[in-house]
Amino acid sequence: MAPSRTLSIIKPDATRRNLTGAINAVLEESGLRIVAQKRLRLTREQAEVFYAVHRARPFFKDLVAFMTSGPVVVQVLEGEDAVERNRAIMGATDPAKAAPETIRARFAESIEANSVHGSDSPENAASEISFFFTPAEIVG
Repeated sequence: MAPSRTLSIIKPDATRRNLTGAINAVLEESGLRIVAQKRLRLTREQAEVFYAVHRARPFFKDLVAFMTSGPVVVQVLEGEDAVERNRAIMGATDPAKAAPETIRARFAESIEANSVHGSDSPENAASEISFFFTPAEIVG
């Protein structure tokens, strides 16, 4: 199987606690390569567009507020079955239900402040990657 790509976001709760390197180490030790990366602060407009799929949900405004509360690290991960591999490495959204070795079990503060985002399908990965990166910024 050819390598594929997925988007990963290290969220404000993790960047605030200087966990970018520790989270990246877990990703890399699990066989994923970081082929693009940038640290930025999402605007409210960017967060609303990125999370538009959740617009009708009651947590939407809180999600946007959280994701704009501090810097994030957006990155493109590459590897075999990258979407599924990253989702397994991240663990369950609720860190109390996440397997002990996962990122969320190790680093998340709560369901809301769960340290990382990852694409949930190859189609969404392509869309999410193009939201943050041009092809020239991805160097594999």
